[in-house]
Amino acid sequence: MSNQASSVTPIPNSSVLFARGVIARLSIWPVLRVALQESWGSSGGGDKKTLLASEIVDAFDQAELPDDEYVEDILLQIMEEEFEVGIEDGSAESVAKDIVKIYDDVKQGKTDLVQKFEELADKAKGKQVEVNVQKAASDDEDWEDDDGESDEDVEMDEDVPQLMQPESELRRREEPEIDEEGFTMVKKGKGRR
Repeated sequence: MSNQASSVTPIPNSSVLFARGVIARLSIWPVLRVALQESWGSSGGGDKKTLLASEIVDAFDQAELPDDEYVEDILLQIMEEEFEVGIEDGSAESVAKDIVKIYDDVKQGKTDLVQKFEELADKAKGKQVEVNVQKAASDDEDWEDDDGESDEDVEMDEDVPQLMQPESELRRREEPEIDEEGFTMVKKGKGRR
């Protein structure tokens, strides 16, 4: 009889099951997978995933249970702080809703959703995520490296069309006035005596 009892796996308590579900759901989130794959942000990618999962699990240990919007805010904030990425594809909302659903199911004793996400996470393990990253326009694109060099080559600056000409160039490019005899009229400049 003791052999039979040792072969049965004990059912984990709900908080452990919930944590497993959160980790599994985060493991299949393409944005997080790409951030880990590409080592975005500072070092310690795996630790960051654990940090993200623990922040979410801890939020559910509070007196007032978080809703999906609160969980989404946690996801967005930690992705911004730890991976230096702003997420605008709506995927954080979907992940947050799934996490709240996992919590509700686990509290009701249901394990199907956790098992589903763990199976998906196992299938995704070790697979690379194909990405097409587009650089977003931002105000701080003209950054300088530690050695003081700009991120743009000087040659590139010459090829870039300017939308507005400096005022000094406008004055220089004014059409010269030519008198009746064909001579160019010299205009007295402002501030000259």
